[in-house]
Amino acid sequence: MAKKQLKNVCFITREYDGLAGAGGVKDVCRQLAEALGNVPQKTATAMKVSVIMPCYGFIDPKTLGFSNRGSFPVAMNYTDSERTEAITLWGKTTQAKDRGPVTIFLLDSPRFKEKMGVYTYTRDEEKINPFNRAGQGHYDYFAMNVLLQKGGLCALIYRNDRPDIIHCHDGHTALVPAMAREIDGFRHFFKRTGFLTTIHNAGIGYHQEIADLPFAHAITGLPRSFVNKNLLDGKFDPFIAASAHSILNTVSENYARELRETNADELTGWLGHFLMSRNIKIQGITNGINPGDFNTESAAELNLAAPYSVKKGELKGKELCRQDLVKTLQKKSLSTVIQHGSLKQVQDIPLLTSIGRFSSQKGMDKLAQALHQLLPVDKEVQVLILGSGDPQIAQGLISLTRESKYAGRVCILQGYDPVLASQIYAAGDFFIIPSQFEPCGLTDFMAQLYGNLPIVHQVGGLVKVQHAKTGFGYKEHTAKALVQAIKQGLDVYRKKPETLLKMQQLGVQTIARKYTWSKVKDQYIKLYREAWCRE
Repeated sequence: MAKKQLKNVCFITREYDGLAGAGGVKDVCRQLAEALGNVPQKTATAMKVSVIMPCYGFIDPKTLGFSNRGSFPVAMNYTDSERTEAITLWGKTTQAKDRGPVTIFLLDSPRFKEKMGVYTYTRDEEKINPFNRAGQGHYDYFAMNVLLQKGGLCALIYRNDRPDIIHCHDGHTALVPAMAREIDGFRHFFKRTGFLTTIHNAGIGYHQEIADLPFAHAITGLPRSFVNKNLLDGKFDPFIAASAHSILNTVSENYARELRETNADELTGWLGHFLMSRNIKIQGITNGINPGDFNTESAAELNLAAPYSVKKGELKGKELCRQDLVKTLQKKSLSTVIQHGSLKQVQDIPLLTSIGRFSSQKGMDKLAQALHQLLPVDKEVQVLILGSGDPQIAQGLISLTRESKYAGRVCILQGYDPVLASQIYAAGDFFIIPSQFEPCGLTDFMAQLYGNLPIVHQVGGLVKVQHAKTGFGYKEHTAKALVQAIKQGLDVYRKKPETLLKMQQLGVQTIARKYTWSKVKDQYIKLYREAWCRE
């Protein structure tokens, strides 16, 4: 009997690359959506792919070419009142070069429009209202999530669009399957729709849980009995709720294993073990990447000073990229970040790089400790780091730039700039990822495509970096272990340059062989079929 053909997939997400993002979710959503839309199936053309997301205050739909597709109310009751919130629906179909078409729908409402950051308040918002502190999560995060999820389902009904699969991304959208199965109206319209919920990060603080159970019942419209049955540590947990009506996956095979089988699950509040107690399996699919987006032979597209090719072993341009970036740093005229320290213009000295959030989850505290140990004993190494976050961790890194003995050797750039990030990837010899836990990790892929060998804490998805083959890894989450891994890398750099080049090339080859979205999407299609056939 022939398999049913998947024709229609809809993503619901808080992030999408090019419109709104705060992490890897934006990249996964866009790249997977475009890969799915570009995949002819055996018996027909590529599937229809759509994305539903909020219209934040920093998005101007008219300027971006979106058209008004109508409006409708969404029930958003509070415990003491019945109420609705208005949604205006904007739509646009986009198609990047060599990618499939994707139709994006923006849910425009006052609740979303007043937000100038995806998940946290901005400095401008703090100036307007001092209670909305910059970097602090939105006070109405749960209501925002519910409006997106209910609004998304209502938008599909409004358009008479019944997807075969609704793909829910992270805890912000994990209540969609429950709403579609437990609420009258939704239940009937979506009776033939299957659901996949992807856990991009199961760490504590990422579940989007809520302790106010009466409020959860009122605003979601879910039965009280359902809310009360789906608690983790006494709080209504969207991932637990999703498990009743959706297949669950996370973004690497090893992270899925850690959640099920190891004490690393303690960092999630024991979500994985709780799901296992209910006989719920979390499946793992390692994220992919589009290598063409990081083609260093097209220097202008990546804002690089010169082209080069890791694949061909032609790396002269990479050295020119480093020289150009160092010149920029020496001018100390960057407007998008706060610069601490600078770098000397030297040759044949390895450059350690890192880009990421200054947080203990990202292991940046361990990196600061490691550099305080390494730099006094190895005077022939430079360090360049881009990121922001925890002030204490930031100061631990910045303090290195204030020591005269490290002048010209350490530069910390506080903030984020995508152009600078690209130039740092290109300039670096080693890219350090010391995460305490990491569901998948995309920066290791990016670094490899730029010929910047990753040095990683081998947890979660970072085990895809093969020690001494495509990068360097260490097991213990300590500064000492990190220093040892860095020293291994430096030793290869100084004594075995031919081995270094082979490692750089193998990294690029491995990505092409295993981790492009054109290959990874097949694993998602398999899960889509599994979810669809359950209905």
